[in-house]
Amino acid sequence: MFDRPAHSPIIVDGGLSTYLESEGYDVSTALWSASLLAQAPSAIEQAHRDFFSAGAEVAVTASYQASFAGFAAAGMTRPFAEEMMRRSVRVADHARAAFRSEHQDDDRPLWIAASIGPYGARLTGGAEYAGRYGLSVERLRARHRAEFEVLASADPDVLACETIPDIDEAEALIGLIEESDKPAWLSYTIRDGRTAAGQPLEDAFAAARDVDGVVAVGVNCCDPVGLTDVIALAGECSGKPVIVYPNSGESWDATARRWTGRPRYDPRFAPAWRDAGARLIGGCCRVHPPQITAVAAALTA
Repeated sequence: MFDRPAHSPIIVDGGLSTYLESEGYDVSTALWSASLLAQAPSAIEQAHRDFFSAGAEVAVTASYQASFAGFAAAGMTRPFAEEMMRRSVRVADHARAAFRSEHQDDDRPLWIAASIGPYGARLTGGAEYAGRYGLSVERLRARHRAEFEVLASADPDVLACETIPDIDEAEALIGLIEESDKPAWLSYTIRDGRTAAGQPLEDAFAAARDVDGVVAVGVNCCDPVGLTDVIALAGECSGKPVIVYPNSGESWDATARRWTGRPRYDPRFAPAWRDAGARLIGGCCRVHPPQITAVAAALTA
């Protein structure tokens, strides 16, 4: 699917929710940017268009924290919740169509990736960065199934199974990917050279090695510093194209609900990521269109 020469990686967008927040939108609820699917879908569409204009070729939808339980807690019915999940894909597709209409000389392929966040994202409080939740592979697969099937049926180009902290959860999602006819990428959040749950990355990346439906493996929403060895390992162990889209390097204080530390994401890292084997490169939280433009420039310099 992501067949591109090694010297020319595909550019993934940046942190959609934090970009919307920087533009003045309230994403402080438990639904995060998914709340804007009901309140301000045009803002999400504009954000996707901004990332396309910045050089992104993949738009990741506003469904990371979308779940039936989360929408129900916000007082929304199940049919409405399903419509919001489908809308996340439609809004991104509308943004792609509008961008193409306005830039008819831009013939880059553009993809829509439906975000499927970890179970911990539904628990809020940064649970996905803590690692395991005490659930078996079978229970995790059951917890993911309904949202996975709705987003897959909305017909995105690819499913983005992202910010996965634990091999058990990866295996749960892999089982759903194997049942589906929709390609997916699998991206872990990591800490100190291991999964957030503390497992070896060799095992994490190898979990998808023989799964035809997984079209890329890598890491996201992690520290942007020191990723070249991780990228090489992901390619070696998975046999798949490698995707890397770290966050700004700041830390999220879930209790105080604020970012701490200083940004460490440097677009000049991108050529080294490419040379280590990354075939899809972008950013996550607090990486916004200007940084994506700089990444694209660094990769063509």
